[in-house]
Formats: sequence, C-alpha cells, structure tokens
Amino acid sequence: MNIPATPGTGFLGDVFMIATRLPELRGVFPYLVSPVDREGRVMRDVLARLVEHLIEAGVHGLTPLGSTGEFAYLDKDQRLEIVEVVVKAARGRVPVVAGVAATTTRDGAALAREVMARGADGVLAILEAYFPLSEGGVEDYFRAVAEATNGPVVLYTNPQFQRSDLSLPVIRRLSAVPNIRYIKDASTNTGRLLSIINETGGRMGVFAASAHIPACVMMLGGVGWMAGPGCIVPRQSVKLYDLCRKGEWDAAMALQRELWAVNQAFARHSLAACIKGALEIQGFPVGAPLPPQAPLDEAARREIRQLLDHVAAL
Repeated sequence: MNIPATPGTGFLGDVFMIATRLPELRGVFPYLVSPVDREGRVMRDVLARLVEHLIEAGVHGLTPLGSTGEFAYLDKDQRLEIVEVVVKAARGRVPVVAGVAATTTRDGAALAREVMARGADGVLAILEAYFPLSEGGVEDYFRAVAEATNGPVVLYTNPQFQRSDLSLPVIRRLSAVPNIRYIKDASTNTGRLLSIINETGGRMGVFAASAHIPACVMMLGGVGWMAGPGCIVPRQSVKLYDLCRKGEWDAAMALQRELWAVNQAFARHSLAACIKGALEIQGFPVGAPLPPQAPLDEAARREIRQLLDHVAAL
C-alpha cells in the first residue's frame, strides 16, 4: 500500500499529489508487541501469527514499534526486522503505520525513510529527548520526519513519558504540512483534544490513546484509536468502533464501561508486561518484556486471566 513518489511534478504538484493520494487512516490500530527471545532474535513466526489473528479480528490497521512495541529497548536492526515481518504478514490487507522514534532529527528522518523502504504505509512519529528542547527544535524534528516519507504521518504526544511535548501552536503549524494528517494524543486531557480539533480546522484527525475513553473521543470527533489493548481485545475494540460510527452511543458506552477494566489493569502493571502477559495467556508465545523490565508475577497473571475471561477475550 506504500505510495510511490512522483518526481518531476514540481513543488506545488508534489504537494497536490501527496494531499490527494494519501491513504485514509481510521479505526482500530493495535500497537503491536515486539516478540524478541532471550538472545535478542525477533520471533518472526509468532509476530506473523499475531498479525494474522488481528486482521481476522477486523482491525483497520497495524502499528508496530509503538509504546507497547518497546521501541526504546530495541536496536535499529530489530526495529527494521519487525517492520519487515509485519508488512509481509499483512500482505497489503490493512495499512501498516510504523513507529519512528529518535533523539536526533537526522536519525528520525533516516529511520522514516528506512521503514517506508521496507513497505510501511506511514509512520507514527515519536520524539525521544534527554535535554529539554525549544518549540522550534520539536517542530523541526517532526517536519524532517514528514519530509522523509511520502506516506501519512501520525504525530504522537505523551506528556507522561516525553521530555519535550508538542504545544498547540506547534501542532497547528504542523497540521499545514501535507502529509502530517493525524495525531495520537495521550495527555488524558479531552479538553486538549477539542483544542487540537479546533486549532487544526479539520486538517488533522485525532486518534485516542488507551488512557482515554475511546467512545468519548469518537464522540468528540476522533477517527479511531491506536493503543496496546487492541492486541488483546481486538474484536471488542472493533465492535466498539463500529457502534460509535453508527452513532449507537448507549450500546457503545455500555461496551466501553465493560472494557474500561482493561485500562485499569494497565494502571496497575507495566504496559509491555501487561500486554505480553495477556497474549501469552491467549496462546501467543511473545515472550517477556525486554530487560530491565520485569514480567508479570503470578498474582498479576491471575488477575489478567480473570479480566480476559470477564471481557470474553479467551
């Protein structure tokens, strides 16, 4: 599904082609786990099987190398191999939006080019930072990532984990870049989501994060959600999305209340450990979270098993 570049059309022509030919992203995009064994080898068969399971469950896209994908614990070769496996397993049936995270602008742009060269349809742009950055530096990073790809770009903002966040003025300016079309905001602030929608004048679609209530985000005008829980409750997530699209809000909120227990579990346990542990219980041998992260203990595994049983995910 990757869109080839069209050289020779000139700047205005390139802008027009990008704006009119980008694939639309909406719906449920699970943040995939990264199955890696103790020797650091990507467990390709396990990941491919998970991709097949999620597509059969009806998800609308796949996002490797998001937060649940433990991108911060993977080296470059592992990241690119994971993208290759997901793209190959997806076989063009759903878009693959690969996470691109770096601390330098140059590395971010280079990684964006490399995941697109391996067949990704777009990128989830993440800024890793150690020192605080100016608004100009943050904006330049995301512009460079967008310029390195001819696919759609999803901005990712998570003030809880990121040293340098995207401000509303920067988001507004970035929304004018032709292929920066979406944002996943994990601030847990629905008022901020409304501000983003208003500030960008409809140019930027908003994806909910797992920390939000997805039905409420859809009610505000969101286009879907990108989150780890989609890996373990894909059918329920798709059903919730479909109810929201139909405007059946009473049924949607009833299902959302039932699924809220999944987010409560994440509040008590490490994200990667929780998702990987749940997948192991469901029969996907994805392995433990990458050290120094710790896996779930037995008490937590019993809790997650009961949760999965409660939401009919076993």
